[in-house]
Amino acid sequence: MGGSRDDGFTAYVAGRRAHLFRTAYLLCGDPHRAEDIVQTALAKLYVAWPRASRADSVDAYVRRVIINSHLDETRRPWRREAPTEDDRLDRAAPTGVAPEDSDALWAALRDLGPKQRRVVVLRHYWGLSVEETAADLGVSPGTVKSQTSAALDKLRTALLTPTATDHRGGRR
Repeated sequence: MGGSRDDGFTAYVAGRRAHLFRTAYLLCGDPHRAEDIVQTALAKLYVAWPRASRADSVDAYVRRVIINSHLDETRRPWRREAPTEDDRLDRAAPTGVAPEDSDALWAALRDLGPKQRRVVVLRHYWGLSVEETAADLGVSPGTVKSQTSAALDKLRTALLTPTATDHRGGRR
């Protein structure tokens, strides 16, 4: 294998791996599965690197592989296990978010259906347009819009509904 292929691939992975992991984690909610999904995506990217590195967007290629890998994982019967409460201890809180808000956000994201979660991740984490999201998911732009609207309504309700009060009687 030539050094330039490996150098380009290595540079891409070094610069984007954390972002790819966060994407996979947002999709599946399990750090171990997210790691598996990213490894699968990177293995596929390495094989396709000569072609993918010349494409308009390597990120678009990898994003699509991550989504497809996640879908493949959810179709495996042994992956339908419910996560235990201890699984939540393995993840780090996002920077810039208070831990109690982070827990509420992760819980709200986990409560979304898989299709809504995918749309939210692509639209609001990756910053894709409606059309780009529709193309990545293989659905119509109308489906993206309706799924986004429903997901944001659910998130808004989950995050703005007072669930606990602090010792002063105010919302956390």
